[in-house]
Amino acid sequence: MSENTQLEFLWSKIKERAEKLINPVSFSSFIQELVPVDVVNKKLVLQALTEVTAATVTKHHLDRLREAAQSAEVGLNGVIIIVEGSDTYTLNEMPDAYEDDTKVDLDKRYTFDSFVVGPQNKFVYAAAKSVAEAPGENFNPLYIYGGTGLGKTHLMQAIANEIAVKKPSLKVIYTTSEKFLNEYVDSMYAKKSAGTDNEYRFRNRYRNVDVLIIDDIQFWAGKYGVQEAFFHTFNELFSQHKQIVISSDCPAKELTTLEERLRTRFEGGLIADIQPPDLETKIAILKRKALEKKYVVPDDVLAFLVKNSDNNVRTLEGRLNTVIFASKLHEEPISLKLAAVALKESIGGAEEQEEITPETIIKATCSYYSVTKADLIGKSKQQELVRPRQVCIYLLCNMLALPLVTVGKIMGGRDHATIIYARDKVTELMRVNDAIAKGVTDIRSSVLKQ
Repeated sequence: MSENTQLEFLWSKIKERAEKLINPVSFSSFIQELVPVDVVNKKLVLQALTEVTAATVTKHHLDRLREAAQSAEVGLNGVIIIVEGSDTYTLNEMPDAYEDDTKVDLDKRYTFDSFVVGPQNKFVYAAAKSVAEAPGENFNPLYIYGGTGLGKTHLMQAIANEIAVKKPSLKVIYTTSEKFLNEYVDSMYAKKSAGTDNEYRFRNRYRNVDVLIIDDIQFWAGKYGVQEAFFHTFNELFSQHKQIVISSDCPAKELTTLEERLRTRFEGGLIADIQPPDLETKIAILKRKALEKKYVVPDDVLAFLVKNSDNNVRTLEGRLNTVIFASKLHEEPISLKLAAVALKESIGGAEEQEEITPETIIKATCSYYSVTKADLIGKSKQQELVRPRQVCIYLLCNMLALPLVTVGKIMGGRDHATIIYARDKVTELMRVNDAIAKGVTDIRSSVLKQ
């Protein structure tokens, strides 16, 4: 595929989304005549014929084009409008250089010692520990899967941290699937700068390591270019007995939008899942979190915090933080009474909360927005249904430790990309749109009060 063909492909994907966001007259008059000429800093550079067109697009349609670029799931986050020969609409962004290939972006708190082991995760813990002790020798690849907030990232970074300490001569790269995708896009579409071949640098960066750890592989669903790049990287590393560790929110066999040849390679190693923690493990996790914050929390308070909670460790820690904040605010020691009041003020009666299910979240969303369940999970793209649907998806992801593929099935059989986009869209909107933030808060409170 030539560079021009690649650019046209990216632009076609963005236009498909933009056409639904921009009125037909403006789309036909201004958007259709834009020509893709480059990719810089993860933005598609579009050339307009005149400064009048550029000014109109920039003033009235740039936000919609940016939204279309992000939702197209092609690794781009916006567009740049230029006019040949113009001093105003000119390219003033330079491509980002690759980060230092030896840099490993890790959270030093994620270690094996800080990971709380329980009956549900002792197998995957032992597998990760074995890989860290003898990279490339025991289980290769190691495929870890489980719901959100159960500790996948903690274990993967623990592997990298352990190797960095005990085998410092080995080159380790820990990265996310999104970062790998973005670097792949840069390598394919960015212009060569300073005489350096970006595609070669990308290939060289990921194929000359001793351990490659990639988090959340499910985000590559339907993105066959990056799957092709990883397939060849995988083969090169595997043939040299280099360690590969990957994670996902579901078993490899359920990643049906990944190529079969990738799934079979994942299944050729060790597949280990992280199950939701039991009551005792939840309490142990909170006790460790409290000690890390230099707080001693009574056992009855810890038991209260995990009562009727979901399985997401981040949600548990959020409850703990709420109680610690209340203790500081009221200058009182942490007690069962303080915890009950703090959670009630925070989420409205959590001590009376029943088990949260997808159905309760869907029902609360339908009630808040006055829509039917059929419309909420249906295919209509009317704005009055799209936004409630996205909020419901956000809440399902945020309040329940469910794989994204499961959320997609619950919401009418939608794919990974749609679920990810909806979740991230609402996360972004909550920061800038008070109405959306209030809606999410009110629905969450309604669910927790049931």
